[in-house]
Amino acid sequence: MSRIGKKPIEIPAGVTVTVNGSEVTVKGPKGELSRSFSPDLTIVVEENVVTVTRPSDEKTHRSLHGTTRALISNMVEGVSKGFVKSLELIGVGYRAQKQGTKLILNVGYSHPVEIEPEAGVEVEVPSNTKVIIKGASKERVGALAANIRDVRPPEPYKGKGIRYEGEFVRRKEGKTGK
Repeated sequence: MSRIGKKPIEIPAGVTVTVNGSEVTVKGPKGELSRSFSPDLTIVVEENVVTVTRPSDEKTHRSLHGTTRALISNMVEGVSKGFVKSLELIGVGYRAQKQGTKLILNVGYSHPVEIEPEAGVEVEVPSNTKVIIKGASKERVGALAANIRDVRPPEPYKGKGIRYEGEFVRRKEGKTGK
């Protein structure tokens, strides 16, 4: 049995979960998320608990069991608390600024890079070397953070680039000159 799939999901106060066939909709103070899952799995909401059960021990059912439970759990956590990713810009002259909803990055290219966040994802720039991404969907927040990081990933020689807050960049030794 899947250890994660068997765990019930507690629904916090202020969050409602509705199941319509294989479509699950979660509403809370931070927003509303909906997603469709495999029709083979049974998703049941009783009182303040969501449980996911599988019909058999087939390999596809086993693999979907834990994944479905984790996705629903992330939806519940996202609409109640939200998800946050922080990025740091490290390098001389590297800076970020917000213009309306767009994020504008100056990271050593001949032109500034503009990134427009999706609906439901919010970008904050508390200082010109720090970017904070907030949202209810863990998938969208992580994807936007990865797209911003891909503009200028950290390089191993000087450590310059855009990195996640607290990310360790393994440094390489340069030329020895001998």
